Amino acid sequence: MRFVLASASPARLKTLRGAGVEPEVIVSGVDEDHITAESPGELARLLATLKARAVVASLTEHATVLGCDSVLELDGEPYGKPGTPEVARERLRSMRGRSGVLHTGHCLIDTNSKQELRELESTEVFFADLTDEEIDAYVATGEPLVVAGSFTVDGLGGPFVTGINGDYHNVVGVSLPLLRRMLAEVGISWPALWRSTTPFAYDEPEAARYDDTRGGVERAQAAAFAVDSLLPKGGRVLELAVGTGIVGAELVALGHLVHGVDLSSAMLRRARVRLPGHVAAADAAKLPIADRRCDAVVAVWFLHLLEDIDAALAEVARVLRPDGVFVTTTDKSDAGRYADGRGLNDTRAQDAITHLVARAAHHGLTLDGATTFPGPPRNTDQTPIYPLVRFRRT
Repeated sequence: MRFVLASASPARLKTLRGAGVEPEVIVSGVDEDHITAESPGELARLLATLKARAVVASLTEHATVLGCDSVLELDGEPYGKPGTPEVARERLRSMRGRSGVLHTGHCLIDTNSKQELRELESTEVFFADLTDEEIDAYVATGEPLVVAGSFTVDGLGGPFVTGINGDYHNVVGVSLPLLRRMLAEVGISWPALWRSTTPFAYDEPEAARYDDTRGGVERAQAAAFAVDSLLPKGGRVLELAVGTGIVGAELVALGHLVHGVDLSSAMLRRARVRLPGHVAAADAAKLPIADRRCDAVVAVWFLHLLEDIDAALAEVARVLRPDGVFVTTTDKSDAGRYADGRGLNDTRAQDAITHLVARAAHHGLTLDGATTFPGPPRNTDQTPIYPLVRFRRT
């Protein structure tokens, strides 16, 4: 299932991630400044709907799309993003010592079932009696200029909110209880989002069809040939997130001694058939391997799944012998997006090449080689070309 957040808000993305959901982010591009409605609440709902519809119109495959927009109501007037320090300062002075209502519109469009749901959640917010000095200092941070109502409850503005009456997450920008109910209406359970976005939560049915849905043996051979071109010959290779062992088995056929680790028991059951006696259940951030025991570490389509690659990179550096190599795919999401005729993802993944090179260098891993390999055709019949890079342990 493809779940898309039609919003550029870092707070909404962080809230969803904190609840175990990792959405794909596509910014709608809707111009909010010239949209009007009969009430602040209706304005929030309308903007959320326009955002979701704009993103759906840009898709070439089925997805469940969530659009959200927040508006603060004070004295019956809507307060969106102030945009300038002068407006933010004026608004904060009018809000201090009072309460307002934060409306967040939610629009959920499921293209599979062809359903569109539009809902509104409203939460009363109580503001502290800020001094002019506090307002000036807060405005100087820049935070209130880019958020609805000129305040946050989860950031620098948190100490200036004395209480709320309603859903806390709604004030941040997305009501999780409301979203759960909306998803249920289109036949999607909340735990299903965990399964579709949590890297290692593969159950038996998912593991059984994993190879076929990822291009099968042809894809595995293409990946293995590319990896082989960057590996030392005849060494000991450790594959992180070995999965079903399909790539590892191809590397064995090319003359490598391959061991694999994974956290999914369903995937490991299949890997044990292809790599008998050479796979184990282990976290890439806590490898059960002594220092400097590996000639190479391989990670195919893995780093983009992590929230933070540093722990895994530190372990890679620890288990590699001096002059050993780390071979990994990079920019997976963007390669797929280009093949689908879409642009770069606005939310940069952990496997983005600039980020990866910088963090790898921090752990003594220096970029010194690269190649590419083709993946299975996408929705536009275009073949994505996946970058593969090599780091050397200094």
